[in-house]
Amino acid sequence: MHGEYKVPGGKLVVVDLEVEDGRLANFRLAGDFFLEPDAALDDINDAVNGLPEESDATAIAAAVRAALPDGAQLLGFTPDAIGTAVRRALVTAPGWRDFDWEIVHEKAVSPRMNLALDEVLTSRVGEGRRRPTLRIWEWDESAVVIGSFQSYRNEVDPEGAARHGFDVVRRISGGGAMLMAAGQIITYSLYVPASLVAGMTFADSYAFLDDWVLQALRSLGIDAVYQPLNDIASSTGKIGGAAQKRLANGGVLHHATLSYDIDGQMMTEVLRIGREKLSDKGTTSAAKRVDPLRSQTGLSRAEIIDRFIGTFRSLTGAEDGAISPEEYADAEALVASKFATDSWLHRVP
Repeated sequence: MHGEYKVPGGKLVVVDLEVEDGRLANFRLAGDFFLEPDAALDDINDAVNGLPEESDATAIAAAVRAALPDGAQLLGFTPDAIGTAVRRALVTAPGWRDFDWEIVHEKAVSPRMNLALDEVLTSRVGEGRRRPTLRIWEWDESAVVIGSFQSYRNEVDPEGAARHGFDVVRRISGGGAMLMAAGQIITYSLYVPASLVAGMTFADSYAFLDDWVLQALRSLGIDAVYQPLNDIASSTGKIGGAAQKRLANGGVLHHATLSYDIDGQMMTEVLRIGREKLSDKGTTSAAKRVDPLRSQTGLSRAEIIDRFIGTFRSLTGAEDGAISPEEYADAEALVASKFATDSWLHRVP
């Protein structure tokens, strides 16, 4: 069995192993990481050999950590990365290039339509009716998008939203509210089969699915990093955040919103951002929490999107694709039955 795991912002971890009588055997670790002392490689191999086949990533990481000699240095990888690679080997998880990808960047639609398309396209990927897809959003009006489990009245100031021209909508994924001013952010969605993140913890899958955009940002001169659970940041501030929804049919939605040019003061007037949340992020001002891509790159929004698409294409071999008329029709029906209804918007009052 063979498994690979690219550590977000780090190195590639490769494992080969067999299972004999319900236990891991003939385990060998490899990769482009750095490890000192050299003999620690044998210690790691010995630690994994003999573990029960059903050991989860956490148990495997704990065994590796316990076997490391004092002063051992692991650079570009961690014991947890080894655990993830082992689990991916045991479930024969595929990699990015094992799929036939497409990229969709189409006409501007309403925020509700964008949310409905997320659900429709994720469902179709789960059913095997659509190729795994990266979609770049375009929208024709500004909106506050609140998370599936957020309280409407706790998160949004209706008067502030109306004054600044923001509609309020609710998405199917969890996480926090996003201020999506038209033309001032970059939002993308990934629609992938669950097999792509098989063997990973939920937290690991966030970093894994956004590693490509970190590479794109770094190619633009931004020292981008991933901050668990779901933030993309640089040394000068938060850039954006991601969220996920996993459907019962095996489709996984992973989407992220990055700020290109945001009015921090307006954000505080539209969103009810509590002091406790701000203090947890290490700042007392919402306006200071988000550092736009424009200030860090000097590039237009379109130029940054082009770099994102080019980076994703180079890593996955993706081709240009399109949303079918049937998919648009399904999304329009879902807007009417769900995303435009008060019962959905106020499902958590």
